[in-house]
Amino acid sequence: MTAVSDFLLNRASEPRLEAPAPDRETLDRAIACATRAPDHALLRPWRYLVIEGEGLMALGELFASTCPNNSDNQQIEKLRKAPLRAPMVIVAIASPTIHPKVPEVEQVMSAAVGVGFLELALQDAGYGVMWRTGSVAYHSVVRSGLGLEDRESIVGFLYVGTVSSEKPRVPRPDVSEILQQWPG
Repeated sequence: MTAVSDFLLNRASEPRLEAPAPDRETLDRAIACATRAPDHALLRPWRYLVIEGEGLMALGELFASTCPNNSDNQQIEKLRKAPLRAPMVIVAIASPTIHPKVPEVEQVMSAAVGVGFLELALQDAGYGVMWRTGSVAYHSVVRSGLGLEDRESIVGFLYVGTVSSEKPRVPRPDVSEILQQWPG
């Protein structure tokens, strides 16, 4: 195996993050890696929002505003505090266009692959990353509050920072459980 394969086999999501977040040069390089995702017809169907500092509190307020009026305070506070779990949140947005040969679903998958590449690049630079979605990723209030266009969707929220404590390794499936020969 190569160093790349070894790196992939050791990749893990990191939920416990603290400052510092990546500097601009590191972030730019990681975003450049994301743009290497397969992209049929070179449509570049993605974009990213970087949220830090006071923006994290504003994002928390936006998340909390998605709660129905009858929600309990605990649920509202959980959403309000969610973005504060990391010093940086990157909102990954699929931004598909109408194209005669490239269906929208392919463009969304390209954006998702880009998020995976972005996550790996940030981890390679020494940062912890957690890819999150949840109901807020699909809520119209959040989409509108972040300025998404009608055809756009949130692929995920990447929580990024320095790992504050190690977590136990997650067991992975044995390849024989998920790989089949066809026709079998």
